[in-house]
Amino acid sequence: MTSAGEGAAGPRGIGRSLRLLAADIKLAHSVFALPFAILGAFLVGPGPRGDRAAWLAFAGKVALVVVCMIGARTWAMVFNRLADREIDARNERTAGRVIAAGNVSPLMGWLAALAAAGVFVLGAWGFWWFFRNPWPSYLAAPVLAWLAFYSLTKRFTAMCHVVLGLSLAASPVAAAIAVRPEAVFSTPAVWWIAGFVVLWVGGFDVVYALQDEEFDRANSLRSIPVAMGTKGAVWMARAWHAVAVLALLAAWTSHAELGWVFAAGAGLAVCLLVVEHVVLAQSCRRNPSKPRLHAIFFTLNGVVALIVGGAGTVDTLIHP
Repeated sequence: MTSAGEGAAGPRGIGRSLRLLAADIKLAHSVFALPFAILGAFLVGPGPRGDRAAWLAFAGKVALVVVCMIGARTWAMVFNRLADREIDARNERTAGRVIAAGNVSPLMGWLAALAAAGVFVLGAWGFWWFFRNPWPSYLAAPVLAWLAFYSLTKRFTAMCHVVLGLSLAASPVAAAIAVRPEAVFSTPAVWWIAGFVVLWVGGFDVVYALQDEEFDRANSLRSIPVAMGTKGAVWMARAWHAVAVLALLAAWTSHAELGWVFAAGAGLAVCLLVVEHVVLAQSCRRNPSKPRLHAIFFTLNGVVALIVGGAGTVDTLIHP
């Protein structure tokens, strides 16, 4: 039920709604995609290292990438809360989400979502205005549409996890297009990193969906756990993460500026993925039908993103 304070049209009501939405969508979870966007920008690079003007322009482009990433993620998450508000309200795990619970009105949700989309579009337009690169502007609307599309997919396909992975995997490719579009297709590491993100996020999301397997089945929603059961879903996540490791190896071998720092970071990330699956296996042994996901599983995935993205970025900076 909407409270009187939230229902007020004044600044206090709007401010409260925005604070509740920001807490609900966890802006800090931008960590899952932002490091890969920054890595994508650095993989195509600013150009000659001695060119100060090129590096200053590159810094401006990276700043715009960050703005676009925050706007895009906020749009996607708030749209998800709006599209799923009735489903969330029926699910005990998600019933407390602010729009589903009635603590923020759908109107305020749409205003916030459209404002975030506006930030993204303005940031994309900034590449054209300041750097004469029209591609982000051309692609802004299709990107927003794709990010919104993910929220609808569990209604008709068990491959919704792959769609989520593709949504996050767009970040390194989009950043590379924004920074140096002419270098995107000649920099295979960008695409290998994107491939890693698809498989890593997809596998993680399969595990995350285990929490809702019974609810999704009862409400005719699609997911890998619904289609394959708990055991099959766990093995699918393991397989995707195993192939994701190969994608990291391919990225490392395909780019001269990815050296020992990236190799060390990738190795640590692989160890963390192994730890995640060990924790999951232990949970499955305790309760085979409904494993409990430990909080460490979610924390480690954020660390994986920071390590891989950060290590790759550092390597591109220190490479002679």
